[in-house]
Amino acid sequence: MESSQFLACLAADFARLRAVVPIDLTAAVPSCPGWTVADLTRHVGEVYLHKTLAMREGAEPDPWPPKELAEEEPLALLDRAYAGLVDEFATRRPEDPAGSWYTPDQTVSFWIRRMAQETVIHRIDAELGTGQPVAPVPADLAVDGIDELLKVFVAYSVARWGDSFTDILAGSPGRTYTLRTDGAAWRVRTGPGLFAVEDGAGDDASDVTVSGPPAAVLRWVWNREGAGAPSGVTVEGAPEAVEELRRCIVTATQ
Repeated sequence: MESSQFLACLAADFARLRAVVPIDLTAAVPSCPGWTVADLTRHVGEVYLHKTLAMREGAEPDPWPPKELAEEEPLALLDRAYAGLVDEFATRRPEDPAGSWYTPDQTVSFWIRRMAQETVIHRIDAELGTGQPVAPVPADLAVDGIDELLKVFVAYSVARWGDSFTDILAGSPGRTYTLRTDGAAWRVRTGPGLFAVEDGAGDDASDVTVSGPPAAVLRWVWNREGAGAPSGVTVEGAPEAVEELRRCIVTATQ
């Protein structure tokens, strides 16, 4: 996807998020245990501010967030932060430098993509928390979101911060996973200290196969399926192998 497409998705999903969260700020968010919709709203605002400063200052601010943000009303914080984020994007080219935790891509385009994906997941959280219908996710955004999670979050995290995954992968017998959706597939290999991702399903059998429409697979990998709602995803494989993948994802995205 081009940066212009990500920005259009960001705007659409922010508009949906902003429309949904005032419905019930006190509601629990089932996909974010321990959070209310107000907590979710504040979190998104703090993320937007953090990434704005990462572009403006060339490095991600740490520690974060500043204590004074806790005193700001969540919706006001969200609105202010989003306005600042899109203004910052408007003043920069996608190829301009920007600090990020992801060493292979230190550009504004990384944050354009990341904020589009951040926002679609959290507007789903808001919809689940307030009991609203989950709006459709464009297929291209969903496919990109699956790709980003597997490669940018999990594979990169295992390679860079391997100690965090020792409890999960040290005893792995070496497994293969295929994730497949409309027009895209990924082959994942795990083992001690290993989480490797390749495009395409490959010809060999996998220990686990996850398949379904793009939005459904995106919600499955991010654990954003609605309780009691049809999944739309088919998962084939031993439960312990599925659990290994799940634990790697959770650890990488905490």
